[in-house]
Amino acid sequence: MPQGSPQPHRVVVLVDENSNPFELGCATEVFGLRRRAELGRELYDFRLCSPEPATPMRDGFFTLTGVADLAAAETADTLIVPNRPDVGVPRRPAVLDAVRRAHARGARLVGFCSGAFTLAEAGVLDGRRATAHWQWADAFRTRFPAVRLEENVLFVDDGDILTAAGSAAALDLGLHIVRRDHGADAANAVSRRLVFAAHRDGGQRQFIERPVPDAPDESLAPVLAWAQEHLDEPLTVTALAARAAVSPATLHRRFRAQLGTTPLAWLTRERLALACRMLERGESRLPLVARRTGLGTPANLRALLRRETGLTPSAYRRRFGPPDPDGNRPALNGRMPRPAGPPGP
Repeated sequence: MPQGSPQPHRVVVLVDENSNPFELGCATEVFGLRRRAELGRELYDFRLCSPEPATPMRDGFFTLTGVADLAAAETADTLIVPNRPDVGVPRRPAVLDAVRRAHARGARLVGFCSGAFTLAEAGVLDGRRATAHWQWADAFRTRFPAVRLEENVLFVDDGDILTAAGSAAALDLGLHIVRRDHGADAANAVSRRLVFAAHRDGGQRQFIERPVPDAPDESLAPVLAWAQEHLDEPLTVTALAARAAVSPATLHRRFRAQLGTTPLAWLTRERLALACRMLERGESRLPLVARRTGLGTPANLRALLRRETGLTPSAYRRRFGPPDPDGNRPALNGRMPRPAGPPGP
């Protein structure tokens, strides 16, 4: 790391009795692996902590030892809270106090799956948006009526508190956080190493109907690949349907069934992702970025990027673009930009 550059953002995972190993593994894979070889720098300083020297994991699968004590949570820029299947059992007071202190000093809080119960029990979710696994939605709503539960999405980004619906959605949220912190190229590099989709929108449904096809192949992969190579063209649903040799209505049904979104929403997301990559590589000519991504005008680019990231194109380029001559990048402050609402006139 160049002399004088900021220390990596510290991510601490708080593990408690009966925590789920899968979500712990997701956090380790996304935030804990060394990235210097693939990205030329480390993205995060990653720690595990627990209130006990030996922590039995879910159903006694194994016991976690050799991690830091709860004092490590006091140094977290991002604290990932414990999740576990016994959602009706209260969390221990020491864990809840650590969560409250982290929130009070401005740390970012993350709950994977039933981790939303930990956040709600700590009282930091009152009046806030959150999600949890659909299986526990009714129980969550009954126990925590002050929380604005969104049960049919993969994850919720409410600024300094983020929650993911289930096990696989923990990877989606983790990649979303990497994208917010370090840009699309870094998130794509992490997703490639995971062999996982780089971007599933948080608003996608938690479960998608996938009936056994009665045709040999109804995959959207060919038309998606073609569209990604033609984003600078005025693509329409009709054009995509023609490319797939189906009707627009059939294309809509396949997008809903296979991706949980609409063709136009997918196109907009892909165009924004390309715009982000161009800005991260230092491109400052907004008319060129808007034209090559198919977003049309700089004004439309600004509005959509601000809605998605909370940043203007120039602010996004400064934060995620090429480092200065000394190799430094802006330090993360523990809070992500809160997604902006629809732009005004």
